[in-house]
Amino acid sequence: MPDETLFDTLRREPDAEAPNLHAVDAADRLVLDTVDERPGVERTAPIAVIGDRYGALTLGAAALGFTNVRVHQDAVTGVRALELNAARVGMSDSYTQHRLGAELFDGVGTVLMQLPRGLAELTEIAEHIAAHATADVVVLAGGRDKHMTPAMNDVLRRSFATVTAGRGRQKARVLTATGAVASAMTYPVSKRLADIDMTVVAHGAVFAGAGLDIGTRFLLEFVPKMVPRARTAVDLGCGTGILAAELARTRPDLEVIATDRSAAAIASAAATAEANGTSVAVIADDAMSTFESESVDLVVCNPPFHEGSAVHTGGASKLFAAAGRVLRPGGQLWTVFNTHLNYRRELADAVGPTDLMGRNGKFTVARSVRPSEQR
Repeated sequence: MPDETLFDTLRREPDAEAPNLHAVDAADRLVLDTVDERPGVERTAPIAVIGDRYGALTLGAAALGFTNVRVHQDAVTGVRALELNAARVGMSDSYTQHRLGAELFDGVGTVLMQLPRGLAELTEIAEHIAAHATADVVVLAGGRDKHMTPAMNDVLRRSFATVTAGRGRQKARVLTATGAVASAMTYPVSKRLADIDMTVVAHGAVFAGAGLDIGTRFLLEFVPKMVPRARTAVDLGCGTGILAAELARTRPDLEVIATDRSAAAIASAAATAEANGTSVAVIADDAMSTFESESVDLVVCNPPFHEGSAVHTGGASKLFAAAGRVLRPGGQLWTVFNTHLNYRRELADAVGPTDLMGRNGKFTVARSVRPSEQR
């Protein structure tokens, strides 16, 4: 086990000192203890770390003496947290970042990972490991008991001959998968949606897969009404990029950008744009943090209101505030949300005057306008 002083320095937001921002959980510790106790693990051989939220697995592996640590994190927020935490402890050169694929797993005999919540995401990860890592690869996948399900074992068994669950500790557990069984890749998937005349491409980690989320379906009806003289538009939290692709194909004079914090979403949006012959720029970013203020005429957004299985609207609030900063005076944010969430006041405070443009049995579409004068 790495020295506890390393873990004491890691933070979810590395510039904050509050103790409730501690970035190491019981599953991280158990995975690291498990690999440390395994006999015969060559620590100079490449090792892959997947799904590290804030850097505990990556920096913990380096502290255990692993000298070739390769990392894949889907969320750009995780990438940045790891970068900041690594700098905080003087370990910035202890790992390399990679996309999910052959470059990440070539020659890898050990994989450390945090189990993702979604079975589709786990399927894509497992298939890549089985296809590209060494034949004797050992996967140590940790999670909290409350988030683990028997279906996760079933998913792993489709790519590995043996899957065993270790003893629980502090309400966490590690699944060990061995005996890689390579097969055809399930993801990305491609689906033709006849009712909107669009092909949608989705990687495993993307919400709603290659289907059409019913909130997005409702917002699509309003695309013809959105800022007719707009020069630039952003699909914020783009997912598979359906809104971006629709804007690009119906408004050829519009510069369209799709952005999301998820690498899987960005890859999916780029593939969806290509599949439909549209021109869309894709940017991995956290709530448009790298966009210049007052640089965009139109933002469209179907904000998340869940974090895992729990209702959590903090992500939506962050996106609304970002739109308020990035929109030019007179620019508009069009958003769709579950009516019971009643975001109208929050949208008005974050962006500007907000009108409810449509409502069906479940969803509301709102238009918020950035004031022309400084508020």
